[in-house]
Amino acid sequence: MLTYARLFFASTLISILSLSIQNSYAQDAPKLSDNQVVFWQSLQQLCGNTYAGTVHSAPSNDTLFAGKVLLMHVRACLDDQIRIPFVVGDDLSRTWVFTKNQTALQLKHDHRHKDGTSDKITMYGGSTTNSGSATMQYFPADRQTTDILPAAGGNVWWIELIPNRSFTYNLRRMGSDRLISVRFDLTQPVAAPAAPWGWKD
Repeated sequence: MLTYARLFFASTLISILSLSIQNSYAQDAPKLSDNQVVFWQSLQQLCGNTYAGTVHSAPSNDTLFAGKVLLMHVRACLDDQIRIPFVVGDDLSRTWVFTKNQTALQLKHDHRHKDGTSDKITMYGGSTTNSGSATMQYFPADRQTTDILPAAGGNVWWIELIPNRSFTYNLRRMGSDRLISVRFDLTQPVAAPAAPWGWKD
């Protein structure tokens, strides 16, 4: 009887320790920060709307954005992904793809040709490496970006999202004075543009 009691006690103790270890791993597992959760919720609140933007900073020789109508259309929203076509004049080639997983937020750039096929240079970007703030998240260039565009290995993108005021897309190439900043007015939604090239609802 004593041996049985000892075995029962040992078995129970092992079970308790096992559960404690599992709970410890679960608590220690990386997860989104509170700031990232709030940022994502703010981004989702823009779903379905289109906003006009203006260039706040660009290289002096910029011809990509200068003098063109700039629109962001928060066109498709899922729990873990938000797709935002970025329209530059008549160019419908660009879509920002924001993705949320258990540990980070990610920003990628989907580039398409008029026939809908992917551009040679597409899906570059990066994932957050720190908690950021509730209104700003940083996306350093990832390995895929470096493989596609070696010169972009030092790129850092960041989004500043101030609810009911503005959404600002920023790009800086570290080690250079190259800075691009486009700010969108969230106080006045505008008419939605045509679907981007290759778009499938």
